[in-house]
Amino acid sequence: MDYRDHVQIVDDWPKEGVQFKDITPLMNNGKAFKTAVDEIVAYAHKKDIDLVVGPEARGFIIGCPVSYALEVGFAPVRKEGKLPREVVKVDYGLEYGQNVLTIHQDAIKPGERVLITDDLLATGGTIEATIQLVEQLGGIVVGCAFLIELSYLKGMEKLEGYDVLTLMRY
Repeated sequence: MDYRDHVQIVDDWPKEGVQFKDITPLMNNGKAFKTAVDEIVAYAHKKDIDLVVGPEARGFIIGCPVSYALEVGFAPVRKEGKLPREVVKVDYGLEYGQNVLTIHQDAIKPGERVLITDDLLATGGTIEATIQLVEQLGGIVVGCAFLIELSYLKGMEKLEGYDVLTLMRY
């Protein structure tokens, strides 16, 4: 399936000069979304995953159905101040500025095999920070899976040494 048929390009959003890749049409098409999730699940099955981790909010959209299909847990990575218990945190840069990501301190047990999911790999800052959080807690990142990679932003360079699946490249 060509998933690009289900991605809407929105010019000049969230700021001028950006071509936003809107995945809501893909999510709105049950067959296309299921097929995309199934591809990630097939990839994850080969990795013997213990846990899926995804950054808010679109990482939840991809990660939760993957964790459900694999019958493993899902751990959310959120912006600072959004998780109610003790957290570990990391500062990171993203396409449009600086941010802080957090994960619950007890979300990952040492040695757990983790798949990180998100809708998009752009500059790689969010995923690099997510990897740092997983590894701070002793998790082993065995794969990263994305619907879209914006190859011109070179985010893959920050994931050197990690196994990565992308379903679409722009």
